[in-house]
Amino acid sequence: MSTNQTNNKEEEVDLGSLFVIIGKGFSKFFNFIGNIFRGIFHGVISILIFLKNNIIKIGIAAILGAILGIFLEVKKTNTFESELLLEPNFKSTRQLYDNINYYNNLVKQKDTAGLVETFKLDKLAAASLKKFVIEPVISGNDIINSYNGFVSSVDTITVNSYTFDKFKSSFTEYDYRFHKVTVTSKQNDVFDKLDDVIISSVVNNKYFNRIKELSNKNLNRTDSLYRKNLIQIDSLRKIYMNVMLEEARKKTAATNIDLGGEKRTTKELELFATSRDINTDLKNIASEKATKYEVINVLSNFQPIGSEVKGVTKNYAFLLTILGAGFMILFLLVRLLNKYLNTYKK
Repeated sequence: MSTNQTNNKEEEVDLGSLFVIIGKGFSKFFNFIGNIFRGIFHGVISILIFLKNNIIKIGIAAILGAILGIFLEVKKTNTFESELLLEPNFKSTRQLYDNINYYNNLVKQKDTAGLVETFKLDKLAAASLKKFVIEPVISGNDIINSYNGFVSSVDTITVNSYTFDKFKSSFTEYDYRFHKVTVTSKQNDVFDKLDDVIISSVVNNKYFNRIKELSNKNLNRTDSLYRKNLIQIDSLRKIYMNVMLEEARKKTAATNIDLGGEKRTTKELELFATSRDINTDLKNIASEKATKYEVINVLSNFQPIGSEVKGVTKNYAFLLTILGAGFMILFLLVRLLNKYLNTYKK
């Protein structure tokens, strides 16, 4: 009896210790959460105190920046921009990017003579060019479609060892389908003289032209072959139909023409399926011929008259106001840090 009482007391002690440990764990957890919120609150209050103590200095710096920005905004010449939307084929995208970067380097180096020679412009129009930029039109569908094409062109082992995430990480700006060229100029009527030169610089490349011709020949050859196969299938279907009609007319036949016996219906269905597949292939070939007919497809040309570059982020008054306030805040923070370091003791 005494032994049982002793065991019960030990169990009660163990349970009590367990609840104490659990209680301490919850207490530490809630204290940790509380310390986080107290730290956030302290940080917000410190920022507000810093701004309150230095609001005049920050305000003066912002006003000075705004005054300078307004002065520069009044003095600056209006700029205009226009966009060219392209679809490069036969892996000509990199060449297009290199050419656009070359034109932009001419602008950066203020090589007016080079721009005049390249675009056949007068000196005033060439000197008005401010920037050439090219960038891909980002689309997730391009990555998915490219991966599907990759999967269908390699074996299963390669696909298993090359996941979609790995493929996506290796997808570069050159691999997107559409690309946008943006030109900025001080003149608003110079853009329609640029697109032919930009496009022809890639289109006139002998390598890309040779690839284009071979690709179009292969597509035409495949298209012709599929059309012949479609005619043959239609002829074979007519033969099956004639045989079925003849057999239906005969109540009794001494000899039966049987092109497959019990499997004739199955073969007719196979012919229908094959005909449908060929028509789908012909549709895909027609679509591919439409997109691969040129080295570069032009989806949208430069507008003859460019649009004026506007917006808050392009406004000197706004930018210098923010910049002035930001520099003053940075200067005050450096002063506080320097003061803290001078008074810091280990």
